Amino acid sequence: MDLLNTLVDKGLRRELPTREEALAVLATSDDDVLDVVAAAGKVRRKWFGRRVKLNYLVNLKSGLCPEDCSYCSQRLGSKADILKYTWLKPEQASQAAAAGLAGGAKRVCLVASGRGPTDRDIDRVAGTIKAIKDENENVEVCACLGLLSDGQAERLREAGADAYNHNLNTSEATYGDITTTHTYADRVDTVSKAHAAGLSACSGLIAGMGESDEDLVDVVFALRELDPDSVPVNFLIPMEGTPLAAEWHLTPQRCLRILAMVRFVCPDVEVRIAGGREVHLRTMQPLALHLANSIFLGDYLTSEGQAGKADLEMIADAGFEVEGAGEVTLPEHRVTAGGGCGSHAGAGCGSHEDAACGSHEGGGVCGTAAPAVAAPALNEARTDLVAVRRRGAGTDLAPNA
Repeated sequence: MDLLNTLVDKGLRRELPTREEALAVLATSDDDVLDVVAAAGKVRRKWFGRRVKLNYLVNLKSGLCPEDCSYCSQRLGSKADILKYTWLKPEQASQAAAAGLAGGAKRVCLVASGRGPTDRDIDRVAGTIKAIKDENENVEVCACLGLLSDGQAERLREAGADAYNHNLNTSEATYGDITTTHTYADRVDTVSKAHAAGLSACSGLIAGMGESDEDLVDVVFALRELDPDSVPVNFLIPMEGTPLAAEWHLTPQRCLRILAMVRFVCPDVEVRIAGGREVHLRTMQPLALHLANSIFLGDYLTSEGQAGKADLEMIADAGFEVEGAGEVTLPEHRVTAGGGCGSHAGAGCGSHEDAACGSHEGGGVCGTAAPAVAAPALNEARTDLVAVRRRGAGTDLAPNA
């Protein structure tokens, strides 16, 4: 169709689509979804080839957050039965990170729940970064600690952090509907602080919270304006015990259209499939690799993801390859423009799970075999795919990587 040809041409030239074109991608029918994937896939391959970057989350501090983000299982007043623990020690975090690195991850995302870090928290994270880099010299580290105060981004950079994640999550017009304890402008300010400190900025969104197509386009265009090196796309996991537990609006086809729209608007940026891919894309996850060039390996912050081995098999079976530690993630023009850490090997965190990271809540299915069940009805809520994390950081059980 003419729309897709136009968008491919613009993507290959790094030209911004119009809002009407972005909305038209979201409005395409399920009958056209393969055409949409094929078109956006041309843009993805132009800038990123067939490489898939693996990122690994380490939840440094889980639960008991004072913020009221409606999507988050760690929020104030959450009744979700998640793991709750205070700060991991540096050696504990390093041990957790080692599992993901052994599985092929090149980026470790250090996440902590909360409104934002204190100066003492920055010291804690600095010690953790040192412990991880002492064991893995070339690893990239992204911090995801919430709203930053003046000078904190610079301190993280000095401590060895390569990137900082803070998601916008949704449009400015609807932000107050999901969070009241901080503002959209607060989030923009933190992304700007990370940029100014020389950190690779990572900022993305959450789809599936009841937003309109216009809201999705608004937030993606706002992200394009902020120019992060990576854009994590989260699909809401409606966790029991949170205000959005009944919000099951996504289909695999809708998720693919959203990812395609993000790729067309941000053609040369690391687009990461973050929280929720297992729950909403399900068996269509391999198609999403034609749109995004980055995923999280293994589990998320408070929920379980697909088995790490299954992630690696999926990448290989789909004809893609894991990006090596020595490979540069971003295109050369972004590297030479000073794109921060993402310019030398990738970009940020951002699975949607918590108020600090904006990483959204995690993945979904665990890697263990499940008993056979009848095929679900079309668009039926798949609560059976949501599993609370009970292994890895904060437990005595081995992590999934």
